[in-house]
Amino acid sequence: MSKKTLNKTNLGALGADRLADLLMEVSAGSADIKRRLRLELSHNLGASELAHEVRKRLVALRKSKTYVSWRKRKSLVTDLKTQVSMIVDKIAADDPVTAFELLWQFMELAPFIYARADDRRGDIGAVFDAAIQNFENLGPRAIPDAATLTDSIWTVLCDDEHGVWDDIIGLLAPTLGDDGLARLKAHVQDFAATPMARGNADHDAIQFLRDLRGERDYRGELKARFVKRCLQEIAEVTGDTAAYIAQFSPEDQRRKAISAEIAMLMLDDNAPDKSLAALDLARDSAGRRGLNAWDDAMIATLIALDRQDDAQTHRWACFEDRLSLPHLRDYLKALPDFEDVEAEDRARQYALRYPDILPALHFCLEWPDLLTGSQMVISQADKIDGDDYEFINYAVDMLRDKYPLAAVLLVRSMINFTLSQGRTSRAGYLAGQLQDCETLDAHIADYAPFAPHADYVDHLRNKYGLTVSALGS
Repeated sequence: MSKKTLNKTNLGALGADRLADLLMEVSAGSADIKRRLRLELSHNLGASELAHEVRKRLVALRKSKTYVSWRKRKSLVTDLKTQVSMIVDKIAADDPVTAFELLWQFMELAPFIYARADDRRGDIGAVFDAAIQNFENLGPRAIPDAATLTDSIWTVLCDDEHGVWDDIIGLLAPTLGDDGLARLKAHVQDFAATPMARGNADHDAIQFLRDLRGERDYRGELKARFVKRCLQEIAEVTGDTAAYIAQFSPEDQRRKAISAEIAMLMLDDNAPDKSLAALDLARDSAGRRGLNAWDDAMIATLIALDRQDDAQTHRWACFEDRLSLPHLRDYLKALPDFEDVEAEDRARQYALRYPDILPALHFCLEWPDLLTGSQMVISQADKIDGDDYEFINYAVDMLRDKYPLAAVLLVRSMINFTLSQGRTSRAGYLAGQLQDCETLDAHIADYAPFAPHADYVDHLRNKYGLTVSALGS
């Protein structure tokens, strides 16, 4: 390896004095590097000195009112990461108690940071999401007073507008212990039982009008969701399945996603009969939201009840309903040797008859069975909706090498949709799409029963006039 390569060995050969000179030179124009160097110098004097510097920086970040522009956001993110690194990687090694306190102070910065920085990209939130995970290791080492910690957790949860403390109960559950979790549960229950204070705008007359119009009490709903989440997290970390499920209303339990979650909890408790009962509550619920989870839970439950044939029947029903590849694959795996070949052919024939061509084509491409996919496109070209251009472009790329006619028909579907629907936002793609058709044309010997490329372009000129002529085709 060249001695000019930037690595630890080669740089170390420069010597301490030369490296120090270089660091001074590099840091001259960078506040981030200067700050990091000062922190490293502080750490060299001991963990307490470094903790003092970190605490000062956290106070400064909290007090700052300056708006962070997009140009300075990267520097802010670097600064935040640096503080976490100093706390977790350096201070915690010698003084976990102080590190725990500093990490808590760091997390409390979140609302002040969000108040002056735009985090649409999520890079600031990612720092806090990663930082809070360190409590899991720090808690048992710092051993904070359980009662004080419980009260602190309850305080930050109540004031958490940005969701940065969402994981704190689970992360610190071992540190809290049974007494701390019981104290936290009491906090939540007391809060749930306390009537909501009425705001200045909640005059009796105004409230009467709200009730008359049937307006929802969103504050009440938010409170109920908060209480439910807290109690479920406490139940989860204490292994109290019944308490966890008790937070779901009868209406909730008739929703497929919720019933599936409850069913899987019952399976974990080795109670498949209760799992089936939970699933039955949502069997006839309207809508398809949560359907995949419900079906998976049903199949797992049937297997747990040793109803293998029923599980197979349900897998096939899922495939027929929405051409579900995972369910079909599991269905085939469970069949005896040689029967899977026949079943796969039956599935292929079913996909060809499926009433919605794009999901059927997606099934063929992902299986993969490109031949059947191309046959599907050619036999049902008039049914292809060119609106879903992302998937259709993907399908074109999959089929173009071996099945150029099917690829051309898919490209034409996008062209036809753009022109027939007057989608001016997609007009810029027309020239490239027509060029793609012309390129594929060289590999197609027989278009029958479809119009060859030249005839197709003439048809577009005649029907849409200058719209296509202007493309120079």
